Amino acid sequence: MDMYCYQCQETLKNKGCTVKGVCGKPADVANLQDLLIYLLKGISFWGTRGRNMGVHDEETDLFVAQALFATITNANFDPDRFVVLIKKAIDLRDNLKKQSQARCKELHGTECSGSGPDWASWKPDNYEVDALLEKASMVGVLSDENLNEDVRSLRELIIYGLKGIGAYIDHAYILNRKDESITAFIQEALEATTNGDLTVDDLVSMVQKTGEVGLKAMALLDKANTDAYGQPEPTRVNIGVRPGPGILVSGHDLLDLDELLQQTKGAGVNVYTHGEMLPTNAYPEFKKYEHFVGNYGGAWWKQRGEFEAFGGPILMTTNCIVPPLKNYMDRIYTTGMSGFPGVQHIPDRQNGEQKDFSDLISQAKNCSEPAELEQGEIPVGFAHSSVLSVLDKVIDAIKSGAIKRFVVMGGCDGRQKARNYYAEVAKALPEDTIILTAGCAKYRYNKLNLGEIAGIPRVMDAGQCNDSYSLIVIAQALVKAFELDDINELPISYNIAWYEQKAVIVLLALLSLGVKKIRLGPTLPAFLSPNVANVFVKAFDLKPIDSVENDVAEMLVGN
Repeated sequence: MDMYCYQCQETLKNKGCTVKGVCGKPADVANLQDLLIYLLKGISFWGTRGRNMGVHDEETDLFVAQALFATITNANFDPDRFVVLIKKAIDLRDNLKKQSQARCKELHGTECSGSGPDWASWKPDNYEVDALLEKASMVGVLSDENLNEDVRSLRELIIYGLKGIGAYIDHAYILNRKDESITAFIQEALEATTNGDLTVDDLVSMVQKTGEVGLKAMALLDKANTDAYGQPEPTRVNIGVRPGPGILVSGHDLLDLDELLQQTKGAGVNVYTHGEMLPTNAYPEFKKYEHFVGNYGGAWWKQRGEFEAFGGPILMTTNCIVPPLKNYMDRIYTTGMSGFPGVQHIPDRQNGEQKDFSDLISQAKNCSEPAELEQGEIPVGFAHSSVLSVLDKVIDAIKSGAIKRFVVMGGCDGRQKARNYYAEVAKALPEDTIILTAGCAKYRYNKLNLGEIAGIPRVMDAGQCNDSYSLIVIAQALVKAFELDDINELPISYNIAWYEQKAVIVLLALLSLGVKKIRLGPTLPAFLSPNVANVFVKAFDLKPIDSVENDVAEMLVGN
């Protein structure tokens, strides 16, 4: 095998990509990512020990989260960027080791030496890619042939959950919302994945804790976004085009959009969202910009055709980049933890200054306006604050029977034809059901005319996958309002679509709250061994999707 990766839903034959990722990730990048994760475990070795003595470094803590984020599916395809991250990981690890050993000597009065395990001490002779790849070939997912498959499965599940947490933390910290307990847990959990003494039961407990901390990270990000940009408001978003050239913003990062809008004000350039940036149209602070004109296109996997049709520059703020076509390679830009070889990268902020988007803006001014793909409007902005503000109306509709059931259909969209299932479910649900959604899975049904119930749209879009926290807050508010003892007593069914690792942490967060009978599709994760999958089936009645007819019938009666 040239590589081995099974972290996403579209992994080859639902087993694992061994030559090249279905996502487009080449083997060298996959292997460098494996090596980076290995070294993050080394940082965590010294980080957990140092923290017990009062030693920790905020830069290192954040780096671990960001480096995990860089390895998320469709985030970064650039091997040179991973070489830089690997070198920085080693430098930060060794500095943390030095600080920890110095503190140990202060506390105990004797030398505290020792190099620790290989991941806590290995250094290459040089940072040439070949030297790194030689080591990377020894540290991948399948490197230990004797490792129990259930232990491997649970370790990888923890790591993939941490990747989702890392993404949330990066977004929150950019907006100056921090929580040292979350970054400390990331290192605690990474260290746990190296501990050969932990049993399957121990690792299941760590998975549960990962979900709990994931929920905490989601709340932190929600607070960061709403403090900065206001509470999202119910908004109808234009999906056509306006006269004039434009810039298309995709990914997830709100501060990048904020700074771009500031820099394009009065420049004669329109700004459109794409994919997971659609929900930003509902934030009050963004709505004040007249040149912020709506959303263009659909989910991430359609971007090749849509980016070509757009005609202007595209800014990828985070993951969800598809290897670009040559005919728009010169007008796509990455920033943050995203990257692709040969694509211009916008550097990080320095000394409190904004990112410099001048190249994008200059290029946009010389482009024609986008080709129109569609016309009309779609509703967004049904985050927890909006729903809770009309909670009495929702409760009355439930009591009167106007609303019989909510179906949470959050998560990810993807290329596979099997995902047509979610559109068919949306169409098959009766008119007295409300769909609660977050993430790009909604693009399968958010442009269908499903109508309203008592003025409430039947598709209530809470935002990005990053905003899935809203769906949890809404459920908890209904539990309190109806004075229930168990979240599973609510008239809510869960039918979650997953693709990448942020969806994994959303699932773990729901499980940590005790939510049962979640349908997960289009397939169960390849990284769940049969025994581990059975653990979650028994404990939470987790189940794969079935036929549209069977699933709709069962969800309507709470099964």
